[in-house]
Amino acid sequence: MPLPSPVSTLHARLDALGPWLAPLGLRLLLAWEYFESGREKLHGVNWFDSVQADFPLPFRWLPSAVNWHAATWLELVGAACLLFGLATRTTAALLIGLTVVATATVHWPAEWDSLAMLVQGYAISDQGFGNFKLPVLFIAMLLPLLLGGAGRLSLDGWLARRRNGAVRPLC
Repeated sequence: MPLPSPVSTLHARLDALGPWLAPLGLRLLLAWEYFESGREKLHGVNWFDSVQADFPLPFRWLPSAVNWHAATWLELVGAACLLFGLATRTTAALLIGLTVVATATVHWPAEWDSLAMLVQGYAISDQGFGNFKLPVLFIAMLLPLLLGGAGRLSLDGWLARRRNGAVRPLC
């Protein structure tokens, strides 16, 4: 029987760590980003009035204050849920929806008539062209959480193990 190679041993260890650490890294990074955004809205001035007409339906029918508070609290509560890995799939779905609305309203180029012009918006800058790179990255990072869940190092994972009898009560 041949001994396992160092590469296959490393791959096996990484495979074992993946369900614990990969979703945790995504959750922590996204939690921080959405928390910062929510905190800025919480302590800032509602600027949604200036973009209310650009909101997709049905959001443009709502008062800008309702949209502002909904976005603020979804970002803050969503950040906490991501941090602890609680209701992660639902949170990821809601944050994807929020991010799509934000992209359509604020980050998508107002005018573009070629793919070359559209691609200029895939940037992080204040030079115009849309600036939709960060929202696209957030959506790409939320998708594994939506499709795969919070991972084992989460309240969702703990609750699932407890429900399946894998976690014994302390007393």
